[in-house]
Amino acid sequence: MNDIVNFNKAKKARAKQDAKSQAVANRAKFGRTKGEKAIEKAEAAKVVRLLDGAKREE
Repeated sequence: MNDIVNFNKAKKARAKQDAKSQAVANRAKFGRTKGEKAIEKAEAAKVVRLLDGAKREE
């Protein structure tokens, strides 16, 4: 004999698994945290300041 399957629970479990796999894909695609974005922005600003400070005036 096979086990009895509740289709509602099976459908919800499959939807949950699909959502988790979609979340993994999105993290790989868009996956930078707010802190990482802030660090990158600060580094870019530092480079701009460094280059602007090194310019010679004519």
